[in-house]
Amino acid sequence: MAKKPIYKFIDLFAGIGGFHVAFNNTKRAQCVFASEWDPAARKTYRHNFNHGADKALFANDDKYFQGDITKVDPKTGIPAFDILCGGFPCQPFSQAGHKKGFSDTRGTLFFNVEQIIRVKQPKAFFLENVRGLITHGGPSETVPGIGKTMETILNHLFGDKKSGGLGYYKPKGTPGYFYVKASDFGVPQHRPRVFIIGFKSKKAADEFIVPAPQKLDEMRLGEILGGEVFFDRGCKKRKSIGFTLRCGGKGSHIDDRRNWEHYHVLKRGSDEPEVVKVNERQGLDLNGFPENYEFPSDMGKAARMKQLGNSVAVSAVEAWGRAIIEALDTSPIKIGSVKIGKAAIVKRKEEGKSPRKNEPKKDRKKKLKIKARKAKSL
Repeated sequence: MAKKPIYKFIDLFAGIGGFHVAFNNTKRAQCVFASEWDPAARKTYRHNFNHGADKALFANDDKYFQGDITKVDPKTGIPAFDILCGGFPCQPFSQAGHKKGFSDTRGTLFFNVEQIIRVKQPKAFFLENVRGLITHGGPSETVPGIGKTMETILNHLFGDKKSGGLGYYKPKGTPGYFYVKASDFGVPQHRPRVFIIGFKSKKAADEFIVPAPQKLDEMRLGEILGGEVFFDRGCKKRKSIGFTLRCGGKGSHIDDRRNWEHYHVLKRGSDEPEVVKVNERQGLDLNGFPENYEFPSDMGKAARMKQLGNSVAVSAVEAWGRAIIEALDTSPIKIGSVKIGKAAIVKRKEEGKSPRKNEPKKDRKKKLKIKARKAKSL
């Protein structure tokens, strides 16, 4: 059986590396470039990925671990890759960021993503943002259910090349974007987000299968917080899904309607619930990070919580990342004048053969001989 290919991906607006962890978990992808401008997040990213195959990102003075993506030339500064991943800044489209959208400098970073896709032509892209992006900018006049900002983004990504779009394909039967809750993929946190997924190949887009929601372990939130979790101090209504860790990391009191970090927790052997405030380790667990993921020991709590508030939910990204990889597996790529699947190419390389099939060359020689004979007979 042919060995399955390893896909190369880039991690833009990487934060603390939620996309990186998710794709590493698939065992089918390798990060070849990352960018993150925030110094604290860069420190955490380096702390967790500066080893093994990922160590190459930090070689040659961080050649492939850049800060400001707007200063990177896609042609010369980014190596070839298969999948573009990026949670472009959410603040311009969120309540916390006052929903300024493209009028906010951070909002225009989407167009840097577009330029990278246009230049590098990856096989797929996987973008993530807050759910507010879907309706941002006022109602679209042409597409029901979305806002003008989302309409612009979709037109740029999936629009016809003749009209200035990238010409990528939406997963078959979908609008190209998906409303996804982290709690549907194994972590006890709502964290609703929008995923935008596209493919260069129509066949890959047609093969993409939307991941089915996973049943949540109702005891998981209690395991993370150390006891039974309740909505109320009287312990009458249990809570199995936690609040969304807030973007920006700002705190609030448990009785505040904006509370996101305090819980009523009834610990084993106790008759009265305690008010528990989520700590950094619990925040990592609520976002689906593995046990061996950690913050640098000299990093302050405020910086840690801010990074958690800006992170993706690893398990949700992993489920959708696996679906992208499976779609690419079934999509053949063109070599010369024939189409062969990626697995077949890998197999031929393992056998010491050229990935370019010989049959077309033989056919051409045969045609030339026939042509020569016909010319000689005239």
